[in-house]
Amino acid sequence: MEKPESVVHLEEGGVVASPGELNTEVFDYERNKRLNRRLDLRILPLCSFLYLLNFLDRGNIANAKVLNQETGDDLLQVTGMTASNYSIAVTLFSLGYVLFEVPFNWVMKHYVRPSVWLATLLGCWGALTLGFAGVQNYATVLVLRLLIGIFEAGFFPGIIYLITIWYRHDERSVRIAVVIAFCNLAGAFGGCIAYGLGKANGAGGLEGFRWLCILEGTITMLCVIPAFIILPDYPSRAKFLSPSDRKFAEDRVKERGGGYNRDHASRKEVLETFFGPRMLAHYCVYIANSVIQGSFTFYTPTLVTGLGYGSIQAQLMTVPPWVVGFVVAIIVAYSADRFNARGWHITVISMIGGAGWLTAALLPPTSYIQKYGALVMAATGAFPAAPICTSWVTVNAPSLLTIPFAIALHNSCAGIGQIIAQWIWLDGTRTGNFTCAACNFFVAIVAFSLRMNYGRMNRNEVKDATGEKRVWSY
Repeated sequence: MEKPESVVHLEEGGVVASPGELNTEVFDYERNKRLNRRLDLRILPLCSFLYLLNFLDRGNIANAKVLNQETGDDLLQVTGMTASNYSIAVTLFSLGYVLFEVPFNWVMKHYVRPSVWLATLLGCWGALTLGFAGVQNYATVLVLRLLIGIFEAGFFPGIIYLITIWYRHDERSVRIAVVIAFCNLAGAFGGCIAYGLGKANGAGGLEGFRWLCILEGTITMLCVIPAFIILPDYPSRAKFLSPSDRKFAEDRVKERGGGYNRDHASRKEVLETFFGPRMLAHYCVYIANSVIQGSFTFYTPTLVTGLGYGSIQAQLMTVPPWVVGFVVAIIVAYSADRFNARGWHITVISMIGGAGWLTAALLPPTSYIQKYGALVMAATGAFPAAPICTSWVTVNAPSLLTIPFAIALHNSCAGIGQIIAQWIWLDGTRTGNFTCAACNFFVAIVAFSLRMNYGRMNRNEVKDATGEKRVWSY
């Protein structure tokens, strides 16, 4: 059969790209759907559950901070910590993220198979979480939180890189959203678990927060072997696929970046990925959005307690904002991929989230119900933006070889945002609410600007860092 000379179908519905990006054959969408169904069953449930554990172990310190404080059995009173000590401990955790995400993804790309690497990280932070149940003083809290942050640092960017290895550019946002959305469920489950274990305070002579760490650390440790066995590495090594499907899986992701490649990027490609103005704008957006996410992760129980709820009931009342964020994140990510409109979606939901924070800041202190509604509204601007931002970076990295570094650098910015989030709530909620509102509006403005810039780049046929013609995603 004669091949057309220069037509490559990029997306269902007849979107056509320039020649030389993939191959010259019409793409087999039915086969692609069948393969995706198999991959979705193998990759997404496990990765989503593991990321839920990741987020539970990350955020349990927020539950421990206020759990059973009426009886003097919360983390702060037992270890003699102050509110500032708590912020320093969580800051060290975030510092581990900032420093180790890029090198850990570099190790995974060049030296260690994804299944081995991710299972190893899982086991390390699970053991440390279990060990956190034995903390007796502030120094131990600092050391363990720093180590947990270091080993958790490589996990999420590793999952994102795994998704880029297996999925095409226009299939990633919704998959990333499914994984990230489970952090919302982790927030919901974390509140429910803390509520239940708060009732068990004193059982076996242990405080409720110690039982929380024992339970969550044990579950994490039990998942190490399943992660090692089930997670696929690369299409070329996938024994669950036929040789023909392995070849198809490899070829389909080469379009506009993806797949597995151990080649080293040039100096120019690396510099543009780390310091290019366009990429810096993406990183700044993620820092600002992570200030908001960090506020939810580490301070939601505190915020809800401030609305007049007791420490145990507050754990349960943290659930609705996380559930709302979960639902909205899935819907918005699917729509962003479906219509190739990531910038517009980030802009709209960030404006809604900013309005929620601003409303909470302006309401009278005793307007508890209205403030709680504003918190739920703010959740729609915090969580749904994250997976779209991450997917946007994977498809618009300056070079296909630097996608793993762009992912890791982008996600390490979350650590910076989380560090900022630790220090905006110390003097009550007013500063935190206004800061989070400003961050949401900043995200909206920059996302809008990036969307317009990518439109200009496509009109002017701007090439990537290697001199190759690219179709930049919106």
